[in-house]
Amino acid sequence: MSKKFAGRTWLGMLCVPVLTLGLGVACKSAPVAAAGPIAGSAGSEYRVLAPIQSGDLTLFPVVRADGKAGAGDAFLTLDEGLRSGEVEVTEYGNARGLVRPRGSRQPVYQGDQVNTLVLINHSKKPLLLLAGEIVTGGKQDRIVASDRIVPSDSDPVDLSVFCVEHGRWTESSSKFGAAAKVPSQSFMVQPEVRRQAMVAKDQQQVWNAVGQTVEVMSEAAAPAVVTPRSSNSIDSLPMPARALGTTSYAKTMEMGAVAQKVDAAAPELTRAREQVLAQLKQENAIGVVVAVRGEIIWADLFADHSLLARYWVKLVRSYAAEGLTTVSGHRGQATQAEAQRFLDAPMRGEEKSDGEVGVYRTLESQAGTTDQFVLESLLPGLREEVHVSRVKVEGTVRMQPVSIE
Repeated sequence: MSKKFAGRTWLGMLCVPVLTLGLGVACKSAPVAAAGPIAGSAGSEYRVLAPIQSGDLTLFPVVRADGKAGAGDAFLTLDEGLRSGEVEVTEYGNARGLVRPRGSRQPVYQGDQVNTLVLINHSKKPLLLLAGEIVTGGKQDRIVASDRIVPSDSDPVDLSVFCVEHGRWTESSSKFGAAAKVPSQSFMVQPEVRRQAMVAKDQQQVWNAVGQTVEVMSEAAAPAVVTPRSSNSIDSLPMPARALGTTSYAKTMEMGAVAQKVDAAAPELTRAREQVLAQLKQENAIGVVVAVRGEIIWADLFADHSLLARYWVKLVRSYAAEGLTTVSGHRGQATQAEAQRFLDAPMRGEEKSDGEVGVYRTLESQAGTTDQFVLESLLPGLREEVHVSRVKVEGTVRMQPVSIE
């Protein structure tokens, strides 16, 4: 039997490209799902569609209940800006060269800081930043601490970050770059590390999550990973990092053996992504609910399909990394109805607001075991919700290596 996606057969669509890659068995293992979307509760903004199953990862595409779409094309992404040179990111102490002479009072930047970088957006588009996106270089690799928008043609802004490369504090480059050299290998930190940045907002907990990931990745990628010969630089690293020779999340993910394992953890999504995206575009999907081994852990929703498509590779590879490195006590298969309930659960807890007047606002709220983060644009002509994350904060999966056959 095949599963349906909004009246169309996902399994049939995926099997053609997957079979050409010699993965016909993976197609046959896809679970049966109910056809078409499930209606949300009264007043629900979203409708969940039938799932895409790939390895231990299940993604439930999401569409807007009213069928409307935002203006995602109006925004520039971090990777696009870094690769084009329209966005510059540097250590705090190096920022004086970026300051534009606009008046007599100029900010003073003294000394580099672990949790603050300086960013300038030279482009004619506002820049969208997502929590968990990686910039590499400087004195340490960092991740964006929280969602935000930087206006076009901006003055330098202080960018709140967390370090994801414990131990290094020597400059490898004066400016930061994208985590991956080519778009097809883009990635951001996986949900467990994003959760520590967004919910805990604690550098030590981010370091702990990164350290566990590096350790688990070294085991998952063995025996392909060869332990480096003894050297002072490697011997000085904590035990979890020695097998891979680095404490950096980004460098770990870029290693060939690790990258291959991550892509193999969700083969239908990583190897047939163009076919998947084409179908998602046809359905006008604007996000996904994420389940790992039957446990729903996350949701990423965007203003429109174009933003989902532009973030698709780095999001899917981050979800796949989570599936590769974590085991849940949950058993069974996540259902479409459960995914709909995850999105529909009312957020009635305390709401925290932050942002920049006339540019953006962030809203954080919690209800039960779920945190929600909303990024809203306040720019003229672009007043809309640009990105929404729902994060399971209790009973989440624990890290340990998972074998990929």
